[in-house]
Amino acid sequence: MRTASAQGSLHLDGDFRHEALFYRGLDGWLEGTAAFVQEGLEADEPAFVVAGAPKLAALKAELGPGADLVQYADMEEVGLNPARIIPAWTDFLARSAPQGQRVRGVGEPIWAERSPDELIECQRHESLLNVAFADSPGWWLLCPYDIGELGPEVVEEARRSHPFLWQDGAHTESLIYRDLETAAAPFDVPLPVAPTAARKISLTLKTLSLIRGIVDRAASAHGLDQARASDLVLSVNELTGNSLRHGGGAGTLRIWTQGRTLICEIEDTGHIDKPLAGRERPATDQERGFGLWLVNQMCDLVQVRTFKTGSVVRLHMSRV
Repeated sequence: MRTASAQGSLHLDGDFRHEALFYRGLDGWLEGTAAFVQEGLEADEPAFVVAGAPKLAALKAELGPGADLVQYADMEEVGLNPARIIPAWTDFLARSAPQGQRVRGVGEPIWAERSPDELIECQRHESLLNVAFADSPGWWLLCPYDIGELGPEVVEEARRSHPFLWQDGAHTESLIYRDLETAAAPFDVPLPVAPTAARKISLTLKTLSLIRGIVDRAASAHGLDQARASDLVLSVNELTGNSLRHGGGAGTLRIWTQGRTLICEIEDTGHIDKPLAGRERPATDQERGFGLWLVNQMCDLVQVRTFKTGSVVRLHMSRV
C-alpha cells in the first residue's frame, strides 16, 4: 500500500468541507483518495466512496484489509442522473452519522465521457451540494477531477463550486468560489434549442387526457422497452398535470429524438424557486409536491431551468 497521506491538510472544524481533488490518471486518483480514506479510517471516521467501478476495484486493492470498512457505490449507477446523488449522500449521513459524527466521502460525478447535457447537470449538482449540506456538521466530501482528461473550462467551474482545492499535495481555498446565495438562485443557463421538427402540443384540460397516449406511441416508435416507456409516460403525465395546476393553467409539451434518446420538454409560466426541488426525499406523510422527485427517480436525466418568463423541465430517456 502507498504510504502517501493527507498530512498538512486543513482538518474539519465541525462544518461541511467540500473539496476538489485535481489529479492526473489512475495513479494520481489512488494517491489522493487512498490517503484521504485511510486517514479517515485511522480517525474512526466512516467513509463512502462513489466512483466508477474500475476505480473502486483499484481503491479496494490499495486499501487492503481496511477496504472492508469502507462503503462503496458505482457512480455510473448512482449518478447516471446527477439529481440522485445528493439523496445518496443524505442516506449515508443518516446511517453513518445520525448524531453528526465526523465522516468522509469521495464522489466523482464528472469524467471526460460525460455528454454535454450530463456535464452541465453534474456541475449544477456540485454547486448545490454546498446548499444541501451547508448546515451538516463534521463531514468532508472530496470530489476528484482528472485535469489530464477534462477541459480547462470544467476545471475552472470546479473552482467555482468547491470552496477548497487539493492539488500537488497542497490544500488551498478557492479564490473564485461561488457563494451560497448565488448557488441557490434559480438556474437559468439556457438549454440547447429544441429542433424545429420537434412535435409540439399545447397543454389544456382537453389535451391532457391525450398526452399519455402521445408519449407512449413516441416511446414505442423510438424503441424504448415497456418499463422505460411506462416510466416516461408517468413522468410526463405528472409534470403536465402540474403545469395546469401550478404553472399558470397552460403550457407546452415538445417531443423529439436525439440519437438514442427520446426527449420530452414541458414549458409553462410557473416558477420553480426551490433549488433542491427533486433532490430531497419527500417525507413519508407528504401528500403533494413530489413530482420532480418522482421523475428524477425514473428518467435518465432531468434538466430544470427557471427564467423570468417561466420554467422548463426537459426529460431524457434512452434506449438500453
